Amino acid sequence: MQNARTMQSPVNRNGGVREQEAARPLVEVLADTSDKLSGVRAILEAKFTVAGERLDADARLAQVPSAVVIRAELRDVDNIAAIKKRAGKLAKAKKRIFLLEHTSHVGISQAYALGATLVLPGTIDRIKLLAALSDPADDASASSGGEAQPDNAVETAATAIASMFTAVTLGQPLDVDGTKEAGRQIADRITQHGLSEWLRTVRRHHEGTYQHCLLVTGVAIDFGLSLGVGRADLERLYTAAMFHDIGKAHIPLAILDKPGRLDAEERAMIETHPAAGHEFLKSHDKISPEILDAVRHHHEYLDGSGYPDGLCGESIGDIVRLLTISDIFAALIEHRHYKPTMPRAEAYNILCGMNGKLEKALVASFKQVALTR
Repeated sequence: MQNARTMQSPVNRNGGVREQEAARPLVEVLADTSDKLSGVRAILEAKFTVAGERLDADARLAQVPSAVVIRAELRDVDNIAAIKKRAGKLAKAKKRIFLLEHTSHVGISQAYALGATLVLPGTIDRIKLLAALSDPADDASASSGGEAQPDNAVETAATAIASMFTAVTLGQPLDVDGTKEAGRQIADRITQHGLSEWLRTVRRHHEGTYQHCLLVTGVAIDFGLSLGVGRADLERLYTAAMFHDIGKAHIPLAILDKPGRLDAEERAMIETHPAAGHEFLKSHDKISPEILDAVRHHHEYLDGSGYPDGLCGESIGDIVRLLTISDIFAALIEHRHYKPTMPRAEAYNILCGMNGKLEKALVASFKQVALTR
């Protein structure tokens, strides 16, 4: 097998892409072994111009790629250091996809902390990887006529969520102030640029539980803004939204990311996450009772059919009511590679059909958030 340092590359001596291949999107592949590097290149070269290098080699690509694919063991501190060394160039790529063969919440959190926009865990899935690189969601903002905004708030929030999941998994201290600050940045971003721009950006950059937390936070913030809630209540709302699924850190990724319907045992495990999140957070003195209540009860319904406590009616607080609507709507409009994104109007119709479960007046007020903002 050719050594990765001498393997033929579409990059010329000056770091530029050969003219005959310049029409295709440029994807850079980084890997910690020659076998991993050649394996990813073999998948991508039919559709993309591919440049590749090992993490232990000197960075040499001068042109900014449209995407970076990283296949490396993140339990190796040298690999992490090599990725951080390339952080400036990585940040310029629209897509930063990490392929993790040894999957865990900690590994995925580490990848997002290193700047991942998408993590694909487990054995490499050729179809899923190509779909992620060719994803039309990247063109959504351009086709909508909206101008793309800097992604600082998205990256700050994603890093906060990654830190949060790592803290739960490893029993480390939780950065409550950092999470609140990330929520404040999302609120500022949505106040300036609107909810639709936030939804497009998040769906373009993140997948799975991370995407969901970012979407819920954005929707909840815009819902609060549309209702004219005060600053203190808005902070409680976005902090609750950021923390609401923290209990999922204890649920296996195979269940969280399962494409098909969950069986009864898997569903029961999923339904443990509100109580688990509440249990983890309740010892932190910077988290108010209202936020703890929202984390524990965001799956409760007015008719008593929710979980974990079967609350009903007046037992369900105002922040919980807002968060539940935001959570359901965000789950319906998530972008997943295995299913089309549900139109916002269709998602809102589903909310309207949940008679007796959600507060009717709030669902009516949510219409402008769902459809026009």
